[in-house]
Amino acid sequence: MEFKIQSISEITQQAQLFLNYLETQLHNKQTRVIAFYGKMGAGKTTFIKAFCNILGVEDEVNSPTFALINQYFAGKETIFHFDFYRIKSVEEAFDFGYEDYFYSGNYCLVEWPEMIENLLPEDFIKVQIIENEDKTRTLIVE
Repeated sequence: MEFKIQSISEITQQAQLFLNYLETQLHNKQTRVIAFYGKMGAGKTTFIKAFCNILGVEDEVNSPTFALINQYFAGKETIFHFDFYRIKSVEEAFDFGYEDYFYSGNYCLVEWPEMIENLLPEDFIKVQIIENEDKTRTLIVE
């Protein structure tokens, strides 16, 4: 499945379409881990912000680059947002108990999953964000 974002003004609409798509895909999955792949500046955090807003998060959504994980609330829903860009070893993920988050049944939105790829659940959802030459974005969901 692909989602095209022509401009920043379309990101909320595309985040809603993405959520609608996820709801059809997640009913058979044990986890709700979504791994966002893309180059620096591709728009991973920007899309995650829009997605969290669609879910009902009222707090400010920021990349947890230094904290590794942020927690947001949307009504009764808890959302965990990870950024593994600065992780130096997989052991760091073990140290903060990644399994408790990944298998909690809550949304886990993961930036830079390449750093811990072998720890991702089998049924994670892969989202590739590509910055096109014309500055539009394409989200490819696998």
